[in-house]
Amino acid sequence: MVVGGRTARYGTAGTGAPVVFLHGWGISDRAYEPALRRLATSGVRVVAPALPGFGGTPALAAEHQSFTGYADWLADFTEAVGITEPAVVVGHSFGGGVAIMFAHRHQERTRGLVLVNSVGGSAWREHRSVLRSMADRPLWDWGLHLSRDLLPWRQLTRVLPVIVSEAVPNLVRDPRAFMRAAAVARSADLATELEELRDRGLPVVVLWGAKDRVVPEASVDALCEAVGVTRTTLEGGHGWLIGQPDAFSEVMTNVLELVDEGPRRERRTRWWRRGDPRRSDDASKATG
Repeated sequence: MVVGGRTARYGTAGTGAPVVFLHGWGISDRAYEPALRRLATSGVRVVAPALPGFGGTPALAAEHQSFTGYADWLADFTEAVGITEPAVVVGHSFGGGVAIMFAHRHQERTRGLVLVNSVGGSAWREHRSVLRSMADRPLWDWGLHLSRDLLPWRQLTRVLPVIVSEAVPNLVRDPRAFMRAAAVARSADLATELEELRDRGLPVVVLWGAKDRVVPEASVDALCEAVGVTRTTLEGGHGWLIGQPDAFSEVMTNVLELVDEGPRRERRTRWWRRGDPRRSDDASKATG
């Protein structure tokens, strides 16, 4: 796929109403394949781009490496991939910030927004007491809590290999773009955009893992306050949807019904990327 004259890599599965999924910082859509395969069985067309600078999609120019730049790139991508109707946009972590800005700048292309452990809230609670801006949070604190988020052992063995296999090639391929994207995520304060989305009446669902310390509770509460919704709190840490694809699929099936209450016809699902005659027998089971 060519977007803005440059190749963009993406994955897709299913047929039906479009759902655009945006991955977290440092990785790409590949990390979420099991979860997105299952989601596609619910009668939607899932399209998941590798955002610029990740997964083989060339980085944006430095002056455009911002949530605004990513959102405008995504608008060009959705047009190039043939999404002609408003989509539900799902963003995890860094991808949530891109999703918020996309919905804000391209209202006509968005029919709903699902934010999963998303950046965008302005608050960070230091030492569980003093409320400070997320922009004041030092990089070492991000790294410390990211490592803790991978524990216990079950989460470590499921999620860490996926993150390492994705993040290391991205870092080696373009280290400057990799770190600029980190700075964009670290300084995310999208309260103004969220408030405008609230005033427009756009359906917004916020999902958050209760053990997440990468995007802390104070941040997600600030996000929810700005957009005027109550969060849905789930078990798990920051990358819970990678380690628990069945649970993610079950939750998202319910969320999509809330966002788009119209009945969805049963549709035949095509397998993710490559043809595969096998069906996932556990697609409807949640791992909890």
